Amino acid sequence: MTTVPAEVSDLSATPEAPATKKAVRRTSRKARKAAVPGDRLRTLSTVANAESRYLNRELSWLAFNERVLAEARDTRNPPLERLKYAAICGSNLDEFFMVRVAGVHRQIAAGVMVPGPDGLKPRETLTLVRERTHDMLREIEKAARHALRELQEAGVRMTRVADLGKRARAQLREHYFAEIQPVLTPLVVDPSHPFPYLSNLSLNLGVLLGSDEGEEPDFARVKIPVGVLPRVVAVGDQLLMLEDVIAAHIGELFKGRRVLRAHLFRVTRNTDYEFEEEEAEDLLATIEDGLRRRRFGSAVRLEVIRDTPQDILDFLREKLRLAAEDLFLLEGPLGTADLMGLPINRPDLAFPDFTPAVADLDGDEEDGIFDTLGRGDVILHHPYDSFVNVLNFLEEAARDPQVLAIKQTLYRTGDDPKLLGALRMAAENGKQVVAMIELKARFDEQRNISWARKLERAGAHVVYGVAGLKTHAKVSMVVRREPGGLRRYVHIGTGNYNAKTARLYTDLSLLSADTDLGADVAELFNHLTGYAEAEYTHLLVAPETARTGFEALLEREAEHARAGREAWARIKVNQLTDPGMVEALYRASEAGVKIEMIIRGVCCLRPGMPGLSQTIRVRSLLGRYLEHARVFAFGNGGSPEVYFGSADWMSRNLDRRVEVIAPVLEDRHRDAFLKILATEWSDQRGSWELCSDGEYEKEPGDLSAQQTFADARHPV
Repeated sequence: MTTVPAEVSDLSATPEAPATKKAVRRTSRKARKAAVPGDRLRTLSTVANAESRYLNRELSWLAFNERVLAEARDTRNPPLERLKYAAICGSNLDEFFMVRVAGVHRQIAAGVMVPGPDGLKPRETLTLVRERTHDMLREIEKAARHALRELQEAGVRMTRVADLGKRARAQLREHYFAEIQPVLTPLVVDPSHPFPYLSNLSLNLGVLLGSDEGEEPDFARVKIPVGVLPRVVAVGDQLLMLEDVIAAHIGELFKGRRVLRAHLFRVTRNTDYEFEEEEAEDLLATIEDGLRRRRFGSAVRLEVIRDTPQDILDFLREKLRLAAEDLFLLEGPLGTADLMGLPINRPDLAFPDFTPAVADLDGDEEDGIFDTLGRGDVILHHPYDSFVNVLNFLEEAARDPQVLAIKQTLYRTGDDPKLLGALRMAAENGKQVVAMIELKARFDEQRNISWARKLERAGAHVVYGVAGLKTHAKVSMVVRREPGGLRRYVHIGTGNYNAKTARLYTDLSLLSADTDLGADVAELFNHLTGYAEAEYTHLLVAPETARTGFEALLEREAEHARAGREAWARIKVNQLTDPGMVEALYRASEAGVKIEMIIRGVCCLRPGMPGLSQTIRVRSLLGRYLEHARVFAFGNGGSPEVYFGSADWMSRNLDRRVEVIAPVLEDRHRDAFLKILATEWSDQRGSWELCSDGEYEKEPGDLSAQQTFADARHPV
């Protein structure tokens, strides 16, 4: 058998390299420091231009990922959870390169020289992003290694092939030949075999093979089949990284050849493909063709293990057409996103199990969910209240012989069969079922296409959305025959109809039989399916009325402030990037409106600036669950109004998406929403405050809003 150098079998467990002085200079000590509960932490600044009224969008996103990274370092989190946070950081950064960095590259290629709202040109933004992402990726991998090391200290046997005993090595060899090698395909590069296509986020071994004396060695590529096979291989009670196992047996793929060395690398490609839907006669076929083309986007990042020789680096960069700045030299493990689901059954090393509450919406034996809603609205706070409540509403509608029609928007559906089953059952029971499925939901296109075909086969009417817009609204309507005539029941939410993410994201749902809301939702569906003109009594709907509605609500608060009346706004969104909404907030602040904002991710508004935003405070809230709800509360001179819905304050949400924002009509529910916002504002455990210098600062403390809600375990 061909001998493989020892370096090849250590690909996923390279010792940490000391930080260079240059790296330390570029990164804040407080941001890099391992999180200890009593520490005061700060992220890097999101200010790219000291004279600008706006924070840089890309730097703000990176600051968000720094905050997630702090959770991966926080010793209050169990080690399996810290590893998950590191994996989430890696996955976030992957998507950042695939979409945001790819978009900046595309602007540069198009010759865009116009500065953004923050005053930076695309090339200047790219320089800052490259600098910070090099440091960040190293820190993410370091956090993953620390978590893996702690798991090992707790008895989880993560090991390397080189450290296996003789019997375990023989067992692994048998497993390799039976389960791994048949999946592998060695591809050599020579005049008759061109350099192969490297798929997005693929993990690969670059193998150098000895040739005749005096000739250049041959290069071969072996793809690590992550996804087809698990990233972690179990041998007895010992766990090994798949790339380590393949590297240790690499000679078996090249019998008769001399393996000089093998090195791990990973490629990220541009997936920010624009679908030309307005010119398409068949949107479904257009999306499917676009998905095929997306696979071949240009490379935007190359990650390699640090000890990879320069000749291999130059070869790969040349073939992938990448600049030196797009090369990331790392210690490993590459692709931390793959570490999300390790086969480790150790509840003691993870967060305690939490069982969401299931509301009794059916009442007594004679009542059903529709009778319950006839007596008043129901508000659900997910994941503390189970999403099963929403699915039960749809299932009862599918079974109820008095229900005539079900209409629903679907953006990210997931794989849960219960929702699909309810809609198929309704169609098969002869009900009018309309499913508005958004085919352009990024990275979920293929799943949504599959759902569309299954629903069409069941007899449902499937609509693919409005040309030029994404349908991002989360709305369902049930039409039921009752003694007094037809009645509409609606569900409006902040989260997708996805049972899996409903266990991981915090969202809000409204179930209502309100006549005006039902009429508004009926107008919405007629508008979406028939392009009919729509007039809404209560709903704010993008792109028609949401922007102007929000601006009017802020201006009303400003008028109250100028008149000396109570004036405040409490806003919770995932992102704030739209210049128009930022300026509306600035105007409200200048009038004296007190504004508190919980913005989980990107924020381009600069708070606390004298004469501009000095009455605005911004916090970011992180935790066990991803904060996903959008809530908009306004003081209204002492008579508060509260809205919630699917829209962030981004230009795409307000101008290029169909979004629905609904009012909270009942006083008891308005009070509950305001209490939720107050509890989240008082959070210490996962809360960071955005300072006027663009840095996020974390105060010490253990009060957790999410734990408070979990402890309550009952509907709002």
